[in-house]
Amino acid sequence: MTVIVCPLPHVVTLAAERSPSHVLSLLGPTLDPPLFEGPAAPRRLHLIFNDIIEPADGLLLPEATHIDELLAFGRGWDRDAPMLIHCWAGISRSTAAAYILACDRFGPGREGLLAKRLRAASPTATPNRLMIELADAALRRDGAMSRAIAHIGRGESAEEGAPFDLLLD
Repeated sequence: MTVIVCPLPHVVTLAAERSPSHVLSLLGPTLDPPLFEGPAAPRRLHLIFNDIIEPADGLLLPEATHIDELLAFGRGWDRDAPMLIHCWAGISRSTAAAYILACDRFGPGREGLLAKRLRAASPTATPNRLMIELADAALRRDGAMSRAIAHIGRGESAEEGAPFDLLLD
């Protein structure tokens, strides 16, 4: 089972090359997700919020309902084909979503291992802390997810993350 994580500019190319069955778009309200047409078009979820961790005028915070939708989307993925997850830069929202889906898939007690796997896959991954806190609560992990992400620390600075695969086997 593979989750492909990438920034927005790589979505169309990676979708054509890898044929994901599901595409998760995490973008602010001013951006539209890429369109996919045809009989093999992937199942889509577009969550709209900004990459912030505290309130800011004119910007949308991630909320618990976003995490609930993300988890439901992930649970509806049969894992026969990859899932592609993207945000603007492929560094924060998309890496948080991939980590959240991995934690949901593997269950309690694997948070640290999965955070290390995320870091190994992407040196720039800096998961959105609020998304992780919300998922920690939704999945009843008592802070284990937040601690694991804090332990791997902030990723390397970059304008845009390189596309990567996170294996969920």
